[in-house]
Amino acid sequence: MKRVVVVGASTGLGRCIGIGLAQRGAHVALLARRVAKVAAAAAEAGNGALAIECDVTDPASCQRAIAEAAAGLGGIDTVIYAAAIGPLVRLKDADAAMWRATFDTNVVGASLVTAAALPHVADSSGNVLFMSTTGASYTPPWPGLGVYQVTKAALERLVDAWRTEHPGVNFTRVTVGECGGGSGDAQSHFNVDWDRSLAGEMASAWFARNYLGTALIDVEHLIEMFEALVNSGPSLQIPSITLIPRPAIPPGV
Repeated sequence: MKRVVVVGASTGLGRCIGIGLAQRGAHVALLARRVAKVAAAAAEAGNGALAIECDVTDPASCQRAIAEAAAGLGGIDTVIYAAAIGPLVRLKDADAAMWRATFDTNVVGASLVTAAALPHVADSSGNVLFMSTTGASYTPPWPGLGVYQVTKAALERLVDAWRTEHPGVNFTRVTVGECGGGSGDAQSHFNVDWDRSLAGEMASAWFARNYLGTALIDVEHLIEMFEALVNSGPSLQIPSITLIPRPAIPPGV
């Protein structure tokens, strides 16, 4: 039974992945800042899933949470870093506090968690999987999402840096296109705090540039991909993998 830590598992895709892996037989620890939500996710996951409080912007919290997860799971084979925030803001309006908060969660937190988990995943010849977005490298910058996409581009470079220093561990960038998740807390909460007026304006720009497609990734396919990565052998190095929806083809074409 694989021992998996999912960070950012209280809502959205992190929650979907954590619950999905537990229901497929993995022994899972779900980590997040919001204790009540991550406890509810663990209850839904079943299979002895653990709910652990973790603030990825706090080094001591990362160390405590990973130590608790390792003790509860009997070791760690895989860490999945799904924690992220994505403010919708024009670059000219993004202040220093917003930049720091986004970097702290999307980049610094990823490295703090990895550093805390490194002895455990190195001992198991395991892997660390970092969720990224097509907007970090595959598509042009999206108006209004510059802060988010810049931090995700930095995350991708961070993965390369960890791999260079620790070649015995498999560090993988998992680039995901548009995926809505499930319902309730399993839905993506990426845009929950967005200004609705600005979101409407930016969405018009995204559609005009053909950035938004009509198809979404099925969340079950996303979980299946993570399950395959979790179960990949220690001799297999997977630097990067990308999952994007297949474009909808009109009938008769």
